[in-house]
Amino acid sequence: MLIPTGAPGSRIVGLGHDQPATIWTNDDIAQRVETNDEWIRSRTGIVTRHVADDDTTVADMAARAARHALTDAGVEAADVDLVIVATATARDRSPNTAGRVAYQLRTGVMPGQSTPEEADTLDLRGAVGPAVLDVNVACSGFAHSMALADQAIRGGSARTALVIGAEKLTAFTDWTDRSTCILTADGAGAAVVQASDTPGIGPVTWGSEPDLTPAVLIEAPDEKFVQDGRAVFKWAITRAAERARLVVERSGIAVDDLEVLVAHQANLRIIEPLAKALGMEDKIVVTDIVESGNTSAASIPLGLSKWWHAGKIPAGVPALLFGFGGGFAWAGQVVETPSR
Repeated sequence: MLIPTGAPGSRIVGLGHDQPATIWTNDDIAQRVETNDEWIRSRTGIVTRHVADDDTTVADMAARAARHALTDAGVEAADVDLVIVATATARDRSPNTAGRVAYQLRTGVMPGQSTPEEADTLDLRGAVGPAVLDVNVACSGFAHSMALADQAIRGGSARTALVIGAEKLTAFTDWTDRSTCILTADGAGAAVVQASDTPGIGPVTWGSEPDLTPAVLIEAPDEKFVQDGRAVFKWAITRAAERARLVVERSGIAVDDLEVLVAHQANLRIIEPLAKALGMEDKIVVTDIVESGNTSAASIPLGLSKWWHAGKIPAGVPALLFGFGGGFAWAGQVVETPSR
């Protein structure tokens, strides 16, 4: 049997992000539910969050983040042979979000925005389009997707991948539930991953906590974000660091060698204790939660890209990506930040 071989590894070569223009402060939330700025800051660390309008879709934000990442990497959309989108909030079943992103990148329009006759005139370059996959592992979806892209490249199934996390979590928010509506936000983050002779993405370590499966839900018929905040917080404080250490151990480096921590932006009261438990409180700890809120699968790439483009993260240093949440699933890997 012929078994194709790919590259020795892969690495991130570009980052991008997108957020809606509308920003809500804690005072704006207080107009919808009984709360106040001090209460929200003290329990979550969140000060602002970005909220998409009714017409903006998950795919819209994902495509804009993807274009930003491609520009950052200096890579053409036509060279991408794999698109993976991590999301738990896409409304449409088919085409999936990754397919919609690929279509928009290739044609400049979204499915349904052009007639068949207009589509026939579009320049599709005659090339085979990318493989398109959606991954729904909620808040840890980006780390799962990064692993799948790396494995596809190592296995010879792809050379250039777009890995995107995108969420419109506010569309599934119960604005009468003070425990959850203060958290949610919208946005997208993306990474261009390419084959490399010098691997820059370490092996994934992933798993789940079956007993906590009911702790984070978006279920029919209400389809509203619901969580057992106490159960999630208890796991994060007692187990997250242990799971994160497994990720670093499998990467082959020591925690002391890490320069950056990019954990799921669930709550500042979770991120800060996690950094301390790992001995990383003096390292670069991404805390985009403060201005972007909780964007589920988008939070890791969104925070990583924003801090990268703001110059807060140096080039070529090891960073720990660690996601956890709905499912109840967790996943992570050590990556090398892109060169500039």
